Amino acid sequence: MPQTPHVEKHFTASAIVRDIVIGMADGLTVPFALAAGLSGAVEDPAIVITAGLAEIAAGSIAMGLGGYLAAKTDAEHYMSERDREERETIELPEKEAEEVAEVFHSYGLPETTVNAVVDAIRADRKRWVDFMMRFELGLEEPDPRRARTSAMTIAFSYIAGGLVPLAPYFVSSSVHHGLIGSIVVTLLALLIFGYIKGKFTTPHPLRSAWQTAVVGGLAAGAAFLIAKAIG
Repeated sequence: MPQTPHVEKHFTASAIVRDIVIGMADGLTVPFALAAGLSGAVEDPAIVITAGLAEIAAGSIAMGLGGYLAAKTDAEHYMSERDREERETIELPEKEAEEVAEVFHSYGLPETTVNAVVDAIRADRKRWVDFMMRFELGLEEPDPRRARTSAMTIAFSYIAGGLVPLAPYFVSSSVHHGLIGSIVVTLLALLIFGYIKGKFTTPHPLRSAWQTAVVGGLAAGAAFLIAKAIG
């Protein structure tokens, strides 16, 4: 009887999705809160648009730079730890071999099997260091393009998210109408974004959708009330 091949499907772009989530989440909420806050203090939509665009420019640069530096730090940390592991396999080979054996003992393998596997791993120093990095330290080698990719992904996601709450002000004759339109489109965008994010990151996308919308709404509401009180 023919059998259907078993094909496992795993999501492997978690780093990209994380960067999109970081950029889009801030892009939707921060300019939304800024626009709502200004709407409580000014009457001209052009002021809201100008301030919003300036914030999006500054925010995307800051967020992108933050992503770049974070990825560079991860790469430097990995190389530092790898250099240390390489030195230890030369200076303390027996100690490192014991650490390899402990990993396999934790899986309940018999001593004879563990010894054979440890000897096989020790025969290739690169493979030995790779094993220690992965199973002792839990570190994966970063993509050398990760820093640039992360910066661009976060920055453009921030810009895309930030333009959503500003869009209604471009076509509104008054700040009041612009604010109402901004609330509607941004909360809808937050719901959609939260749902899509939840599909990738949690088993409860609907909960992710309303939580994301609530956070964005609270941020905008607080900014509006503060600006209204001060103004």
